[in-house]
Amino acid sequence: MPEIRQNIATKEWVIISTERAKRPEDFKTSKQKEPLPEFSEKCPFCPGNEEKTPYETYVVNGPNGKWKLRSVPNKFPALISDLTLERKNEGIKRSISGVGNCEVIVESPIHNTTMALMPENDVRDILLAYKNRYLCMSSDPRMKLIVIFRNHGLNAGASIEHPHSQIFATPVIPFHIRTRLEEAMRYHDETGECVFCKITKDELNEKKRVVVETGSFLSIVPYAALSPFHMWLLPKRHMSTFAEINDNELNDLARNLKTTLAKIYYGLDNPDFNFAVRTGPIADKEVEHYHWYITITLRLLRTAGFEIGSGMYINSSIPEENAKYLREIKTR
Repeated sequence: MPEIRQNIATKEWVIISTERAKRPEDFKTSKQKEPLPEFSEKCPFCPGNEEKTPYETYVVNGPNGKWKLRSVPNKFPALISDLTLERKNEGIKRSISGVGNCEVIVESPIHNTTMALMPENDVRDILLAYKNRYLCMSSDPRMKLIVIFRNHGLNAGASIEHPHSQIFATPVIPFHIRTRLEEAMRYHDETGECVFCKITKDELNEKKRVVVETGSFLSIVPYAALSPFHMWLLPKRHMSTFAEINDNELNDLARNLKTTLAKIYYGLDNPDFNFAVRTGPIADKEVEHYHWYITITLRLLRTAGFEIGSGMYINSSIPEENAKYLREIKTR
């Protein structure tokens, strides 16, 4: 029978459509993808094309002296740092000047790789770059929130194939993020406990939806997963912002994230996906009610009219079955 489940952290409802449910292996990518070259002359992120991007703000060099990771300002930024922060209120019109910061982290000199296939140390370098750029951008007093995300594949919005992540700093906290913060605060007020710590504890006890557990992190298919193989990656230690992660936890996160992405890569034939670091606002460091985490959203289905009209998703798969399927995938 169909079931309507609620995410206790976000209060979002989702329909688990058992009548339409597919087997986990049915979600494997059906379209044959063209193999990518290791190097592309036209790619602005490939070695030798550095003049096609702004000068790097952060760089990691390999043992050969050549770069293995670069962070550069976005050549076509949505927000611009050298603006004065101004707010306008004119009747029903509200606006703020488009001040902010947008950077691109070129994750590797290799054009056709991805985190799932990288050595663990290279994934750690990417995560360390996230933290470095987070700390740098958050020092600007105009900024309220740092958004770290990665688009993989055309259906996930990646306009450039070369492996890269993006980091934005914004002067506002968007509504849907503020709603999550308020729900987390409400739960803490009612119970005295962080809702994300509660989820982590319960998932570790139940084990049904855990995909990868390492020393400091676990990845799960949430009880009320919004879509097939929708995943959360949670720190076991309470941390409200990504800035609070320590070196040992970075190492462990690299292991967990690489393994989780490799299970998706091999188990579902390298599907398109988005992942985002759901960190608390810059000013909310060390608060008790919020707990940062990573979401991974696979682009296996398209959003349709019911989802748009109701704000409630229909998941045509069963979270527990998806988690079991991924747990059993062997990574190479």
